Amino acid sequence: MSSTPMEKGPVTQPGNIATFGGLHGKKLLYTLVAIATTGFSLFGYDQGLMSGIIASRQFNTEFPATHQRDPSDVHAGTVQGSVTSCYEVGCFFGALFAYFAGDKFGRRKMMTGGAFVMIIGTIISITAFGPGDTSGRGNVGGFVQFIVGRVITGLGNGANTATIPSWVAETSKAHNRGFLICLEASTVAVGTVIAYWIDFGLSFVDSSVSWRFPIALQILFALVLIGGVAILPESPRWLMRKGRYNDSLKVIAALDSRSVEDPIAIAETNKISEAIAAQSHTKARNRDLLKGGKQQHFRRAAVGASTQLFQQIGGCNAVIYYSTVLFENQIGLDTQLSLILGGVLSVIYALFALTSFFLVERVGRRKLFLIGTVGQAVAMFITFGCLLPGTKGPAKGAAFGLYLFIAFFGATWLPLPWLYPAELNSMAVRTQANAVSTMVNWLFNFTVVQVLPTMTASIGAYTFLFFACINCAFLPFIYLFYPETTGRTLEELDVIFAHAHLTERRPTLVAAELPKLTDHQISEMTERYDIHGGAAQTEDPESVGAATGSGKPDTTLPPLNPTDHAYSNTEREGGVTTPSSGEATVSPTPNHHQQSQTTGGIPESFQKDWNNKQN
Repeated sequence: MSSTPMEKGPVTQPGNIATFGGLHGKKLLYTLVAIATTGFSLFGYDQGLMSGIIASRQFNTEFPATHQRDPSDVHAGTVQGSVTSCYEVGCFFGALFAYFAGDKFGRRKMMTGGAFVMIIGTIISITAFGPGDTSGRGNVGGFVQFIVGRVITGLGNGANTATIPSWVAETSKAHNRGFLICLEASTVAVGTVIAYWIDFGLSFVDSSVSWRFPIALQILFALVLIGGVAILPESPRWLMRKGRYNDSLKVIAALDSRSVEDPIAIAETNKISEAIAAQSHTKARNRDLLKGGKQQHFRRAAVGASTQLFQQIGGCNAVIYYSTVLFENQIGLDTQLSLILGGVLSVIYALFALTSFFLVERVGRRKLFLIGTVGQAVAMFITFGCLLPGTKGPAKGAAFGLYLFIAFFGATWLPLPWLYPAELNSMAVRTQANAVSTMVNWLFNFTVVQVLPTMTASIGAYTFLFFACINCAFLPFIYLFYPETTGRTLEELDVIFAHAHLTERRPTLVAAELPKLTDHQISEMTERYDIHGGAAQTEDPESVGAATGSGKPDTTLPPLNPTDHAYSNTEREGGVTTPSSGEATVSPTPNHHQQSQTTGGIPESFQKDWNNKQN
């Protein structure tokens, strides 16, 4: 939902306010985000979980194939990678399911179903008895059972991580959407902290409880998610797409602490209804994700998915999943100290992750991407340089490199890939685009987690040089293709991409130059550019932005409000628009001298500069 002047109107009496679970307004929104954070904490919990378990004595005893005799044991390292990364295989297919079925079932049903699947997978894992079980109950089949359980748990988590960002994005407003989604995504680090320290505490327990209990604790997170989703509202935009106007109105009214009869709530609902009705001229299909044109579905989906790709191949899981293994095998520390340092790393991770939701609205998405990438590259170069001599003294400096990496990652690249695709993609294909970006995340998460133990056992320090170079390669792509979205409504981004397409300019440039648009400007430009299709077949070309005799769309900014309209009752003659008041305004036709113009509240200096750039 967008932030408009109408939202500042009077609030209805408490007795008439729409509620969900007795909650409304900020309390409802923050509860919704809190439940969303539970889903992402569960994601982070599993990341930290296996870091402390995969090389633990108790787990290696139960499943001997995972025991690495020395740092150069490539076979055992590959097995460790497989046991850890099989979870990501499940996550990938869970996200794939969300791609095909997410829009059918809705956000709440997808999250509830995902949580139930996670519970089933967890039970399968913790009831597995491996060939090293001291009671004699175990066998190789128990090892297979453990892996199957992790895959099933991943199915549920993949569906949830593909759904939760859309749920939050579609129920929050433009001015706090970044804050809320980053808050949600940052709790991945909180889950990691909990897992690391539980692993450390239970490492002193000399039985299989040391690894069964931490895995079983995932059920608690899933139950909280199920209970919370049961009382919270569905996405109002999804409800509207399904023709459930009254249900959507109730959600919007509750989020604004208003009644369903409140004219402001009704106006806000109608605005969303009109935007979605415009999109419904052509029913969205899965293959629409590959389309370009004014909607730029493919470009937007590709940029969104690239954030998840870069997050994974930048080296984050080299640090998160295997930090204790790296401290022990690469730096040469003892097991207990490695676990402690892994726990400290997770605390640094969480602290910097929690700063991201303050930074994201102040610094902006684009700058944070660039800052984080440079920081990660520097950290990996430091780690490589310290490990290269192969001696214990310099190797300790690599710990600083890992800590520096996780600090930059937590503050930037951890939350941004979950926020950016959710707000970058059009409502028509948002479910599919988010699912694609999440599938990319899990596909390359799997790749890195699978190959990292083999890489460190084979090429040692050069693993970190590889990640440093990869981060450097991100920079030009981010600079050229990542537009700033801070403070923009979801509908406003449709206008930015359409304008960029029609003027043949990069969206990054348009986003940097275009001021924040009012609801009226968004509506006017959406209609003028015929963004959602259909208008050109039923109306005169001039009504959708084609200037007489020019063959080009009108790319001037509309007035801020309908009452300031400078283009009503006009005649276009030789590039000069003559309003009924007699004042002259300049349309952006080539080779025309700029004249004084009335622009409906838009600063004249900006309007001149903007119109010049369109030519």
